[in-house]
Amino acid sequence: MTGPDDVDLPADWEDGDSPEPGRRRGRRLALIGLGLVAVVVIGAGVVIGSYMKSLSDSYQKRDVVSITRGPSDGERPEHVDGTGRNFLLLGSDKRSEEDAASEGVSGERSDVMMLVHVSDDDQDVHVVSFPRDLYVEIPGHGRDRINAALAFGGVGLAVSTVENYTGVPIDHVALIDFDGIEGLVDTLGGVDVDVPVDFEADGHQFTEGTQSMDGEQALTFVRQRKQFADGDFQRNRNQQAVLQGIADKLISADTLTDPRKLRDTIDAVSPYLTTDDGLSSTAMVELGLSLRSVRSGDLYFLSVPHAGPETTSGGASVVATDEESMDELRDALRSDDMGTYYAQNAGTF
Repeated sequence: MTGPDDVDLPADWEDGDSPEPGRRRGRRLALIGLGLVAVVVIGAGVVIGSYMKSLSDSYQKRDVVSITRGPSDGERPEHVDGTGRNFLLLGSDKRSEEDAASEGVSGERSDVMMLVHVSDDDQDVHVVSFPRDLYVEIPGHGRDRINAALAFGGVGLAVSTVENYTGVPIDHVALIDFDGIEGLVDTLGGVDVDVPVDFEADGHQFTEGTQSMDGEQALTFVRQRKQFADGDFQRNRNQQAVLQGIADKLISADTLTDPRKLRDTIDAVSPYLTTDDGLSSTAMVELGLSLRSVRSGDLYFLSVPHAGPETTSGGASVVATDEESMDELRDALRSDDMGTYYAQNAGTF
């Protein structure tokens, strides 16, 4: 039996049947690794028969961009066989024209930036967060906050900036507007999120511990940073907590084996989704199938190493880089040895 574009499915998935509970749980958990955007889309890879076409049609609602490097971007890092795959996940928060003009940029910055590294044997997934104010070189624009790359040159420049900084090629990229996060959470009927401390924001009260959130609450939660002593770094952890809550709800609700629920979820998020032109529905199906043996214990969240805050010559507050520590992460990504890197640095994330 085949899916859209004749993607072969495992022989044990008979039309009209669901995998046995143990295998089904493992396959659902495998989908978490690509993060907030991809966990929704990859679901097309585990639904069978006549549902595949409708799910593929829903996915086609997304925007598609071609990723190319400009003259000032430099040489793209080489892709070496046997060193895994890398995906860039971006969450953008579009702002008003007035706010954007005051900062001299377009109205969209990548306030969520995660590099997802899938090991070459498809057994481990590492999700690496970037502080939005990390002060790096943006091709053609000098040093600036890393989240400004999207504003200066769109998805293509964001990809080039991350490739240059990490020293590894990005295989695919997906960007979601924050409004899509709100719709996704509501479609799932809300999610449970671990809140680090009591705080209030935009009329919502967040209480330390596990809290159930609807889409509006979750969106408010992932945007906050001024309420925390370590600001942007806690916000990165909060974003990961919402991601984990979404993944848990997908598992507990059997969303990925409920065709109607999955179709509704993809319908809700696709209009807010932008991917590179190579991340087709066929590619997503194949990717989902390749990760079906991953378990929850094979998913790891971490952040890029960095130094403390500093002030630029222009008076902007930014996060300084730590090049010596970053070189260790670069080596781990290039050599597909993220397991060793994570074990040696787990206490620093």
